[in-house]
Amino acid sequence: MNQNPEQIARDHIDDKLISCGWIIQSKKAINLSAGLGVAVREYLTDVGPADYVLFVDKKPVGLIEAKKEEEGYQLIKVEDQSTDYANAKLKYLDNEPLRFVYESTGTLTRFTDYHDPKPRSREVFSFHRPETFQEQIKANVSLRTRLHDIPALPEAGLRDCQILAINNLEKSFKDARPKALIQMATGAGKTFTAITFIYRLLKYAKAKRVLFLVDTKNLGEQAEQEFMAYLPNDDNRKFTELYSATRLKSSFIPTDNQVYISTIQRMYAILKGTELDESAEEDNPNESVFKAKAPLPVVYNEKVPLDFFDFIVIDECHRSIYNLWKQVLDYFDAFQIGLTATPDNRTFGYFNQNLVSDYGYEKAVIDGVLVPYNVFGIETKITKDGAKIGLGEKVDKRERLTRKKFWESVDEDIEYAGKQLDKDIVNPSQIRTIVKAIKENLPQMFPDRFDKDGAFEVPKTLIFAKTDSHAEDIINIVREEFNEENKFCKKITYKSTEDPKTVLSQFRNDYYPRIAVTVDMIATGTDIRPLEVLVFMRDVKSKSYYEQMKGRGTRTCSLEQLKLTGTPTAKITKDHFVIIDAIGVESSQKTDSRQLEKAPGISLKDLLQMVSVGNTQEEILSTLANRLIRMDRQINEKEKMAFAEHANGFTINHVVKQLLNAHDPDTHLEIIQKVNVEMQGQSPFAIEKEINKQTEQLIADAVEVFHNPELRDYIMDVRKKYDQIIDGINIDEIVNIGWVKDQTENAQMVINSFSEWIVDHKDEITALQLFYGQSYQRRELTYKMIKELYGNLRTDAPTLAPLSVWKSYEQLEKVNGSPKNELVALVSLIRRVIGLDENLTAYDKTVDAHFKDWVFKQQAGTLKFSEEQMQWLRMIKDYVANSFHVDKEDFELDPFNKNGGLGKMWQLFGDRTEGIIEELNEVLAA
Repeated sequence: MNQNPEQIARDHIDDKLISCGWIIQSKKAINLSAGLGVAVREYLTDVGPADYVLFVDKKPVGLIEAKKEEEGYQLIKVEDQSTDYANAKLKYLDNEPLRFVYESTGTLTRFTDYHDPKPRSREVFSFHRPETFQEQIKANVSLRTRLHDIPALPEAGLRDCQILAINNLEKSFKDARPKALIQMATGAGKTFTAITFIYRLLKYAKAKRVLFLVDTKNLGEQAEQEFMAYLPNDDNRKFTELYSATRLKSSFIPTDNQVYISTIQRMYAILKGTELDESAEEDNPNESVFKAKAPLPVVYNEKVPLDFFDFIVIDECHRSIYNLWKQVLDYFDAFQIGLTATPDNRTFGYFNQNLVSDYGYEKAVIDGVLVPYNVFGIETKITKDGAKIGLGEKVDKRERLTRKKFWESVDEDIEYAGKQLDKDIVNPSQIRTIVKAIKENLPQMFPDRFDKDGAFEVPKTLIFAKTDSHAEDIINIVREEFNEENKFCKKITYKSTEDPKTVLSQFRNDYYPRIAVTVDMIATGTDIRPLEVLVFMRDVKSKSYYEQMKGRGTRTCSLEQLKLTGTPTAKITKDHFVIIDAIGVESSQKTDSRQLEKAPGISLKDLLQMVSVGNTQEEILSTLANRLIRMDRQINEKEKMAFAEHANGFTINHVVKQLLNAHDPDTHLEIIQKVNVEMQGQSPFAIEKEINKQTEQLIADAVEVFHNPELRDYIMDVRKKYDQIIDGINIDEIVNIGWVKDQTENAQMVINSFSEWIVDHKDEITALQLFYGQSYQRRELTYKMIKELYGNLRTDAPTLAPLSVWKSYEQLEKVNGSPKNELVALVSLIRRVIGLDENLTAYDKTVDAHFKDWVFKQQAGTLKFSEEQMQWLRMIKDYVANSFHVDKEDFELDPFNKNGGLGKMWQLFGDRTEGIIEELNEVLAA
């Protein structure tokens, strides 16, 4: 009972080893025939006893150097000690150096495979299984060694951006970098790129298994289709004829496949050993407003050991891999490759800033991989200002679920803002006014889309709605205003009465529907090439999510394909698409992270979804209990009985008590006291383990009923019975309509964000401190400082690349010159932001002007520079224009050294040399 820290650490290590399939023995009772993997404590070597020596199939293969938990911060320091043991001779054996080496506190574990090309320790979730070492010893060559055997990439059929991404990624693999990020614009072929490098990893690096991780069922289905359709450029057989790929749909995970496609929610459930209904995979977890503080931890699962996958490819990695879900990635000892079009700060940080591909939307448009867009704005009076319904007015009210209407007089004045539309208030006139404006202006946007009879053919159009109810209202009005039949406009959401996949396929490949309305099912990751119009009737507060939504329209489409799948009257290939902004989405303020998008407060739907996928922390369960208490007061007896039928016979009151009891301190204290009495005399570790087991069971029992999707649906259906007001009184009108010229709002927003970043960091970064200082202080600016400043900007605000900010200035004001590169652009932009320059001016032009003034002042008296002296002064000026500062050491570099270096300057300027260098540094940077 009174164990010291070292003994407690050994208990934790023993427990983990046993979980991973090892048999633990003391050095006095060795029996290597007891099983495949045996861990012997305190085995003697010629440099002293090793804490654990690992035997596989009776042969020594590795060791563990154990340390107490308090020494976790210096495990790397222990590597020399464990290496000495690994290279030592074991007593009674003439062994080779041991290959597999761990340093562990039982809580934190690091691992090194000394057969890697450059052995490097890495943190692992637990220990590897004996079977894993048996396989690796049989293969003789480690995975990191095999990565060096991958041949040059055949480039046929690949875009330049895909070739660059794959080559850079494979170099990252050879450098044994554990994480890599591929940024590739939506529509540029991220998934195709991923399948290509997965194929090469399986074929040449002999990778065992690859996990393709998504966060929605829809994305998983699409990935599965792309794997099935992929044809390598060096084989005439399809990918799935060469390697087996499976999409996980249950808690069962087969061991005989090479590629596994799974949502991160399902993989979390598999590791936790719980079932997951497919409905929990429909929405991406990143849409949840809740930021987990203490998620229920993943524990070792012998069915899915940590080395089950060699590589994990994470699609849409800018979302859903943080907080609760990050545990899935932390569990596996695998290389991780992120795919995204829109990385944010967290994404760069998570992938260790190892950006192997930087192929944004602008580059893709320049290369002709994607098409550009124009923005057409529609602003109505009610969208902008809202409206008022007076006391006593007769209005329709509508049940959200049944959409049943009834008349009622309002008993107070109701004023509503535009943001409340289609949630608490529905104004059909507002929707109708927008739809009419769209119908009337589409022919002007696409003047070539008239058939031989003069009838206008509506381009394929996607409307983003706020909710399913909002989508229903839009569809009814679109059909009326366009005077078309049902198949002309359809809804594509998970809640569609028609199969959403069928409707999506029709929208992509058939003539009808011409207009589709969605909430978020096809907001991301869906390829619809003939799509030419995006209509935003919902706002989006996330930059990355907005870029993903815009990405639905960026795909190129040949004239033949456009005629065949979209618009037979088309006369040219798809060369752009149109965004119709009916809500102000282009100008609304956006954040980098979805987590910060919504107001505090969690919806009932989110609470139920969180619990269904295993998020059972105290804040969630107590909030859910509170919502159920309120619901119990509102619904009738018949509805309460229906609840019990879906909840295994339990009443709402009983379920609430269990939820509140799950984290009740008194209940937990009772468990602790009970276990201590029952297990008196056993080790503290065993007692702690049993307490945790019973506590987790208490929580599991409390949430058991919510794993039933029918109960969750019933709760949502009952709660939806409060009413929407239908405002048929206030008639809407257009306030502003037309093209958004040069996207000036967006340009201003970029400039404002850049300016704010500079101001926010002016006291932290040396280069900015010098800029804000006096002119003589700016002479200390160096190329290294500017490069570090640029690195900080790229890490903190990757969307504020200097050349992009420069383009935004070009849209709003006249600029002088153009920058030679990002660093030079950055200096010019900072000078503009802090007021050193009235207009944005290329830095070389600023330096030229300052140099001209300086020379003029120097020669105003009797001093005149010779032509040779002027040549040297111009060289210094040009050097400063590109490197921001010149030191005496720089005269050993081009172009100075070719012209005699510092010695020549001394010949020309004598003892004025150092003064001129110092003076030019100050004057040119002023």
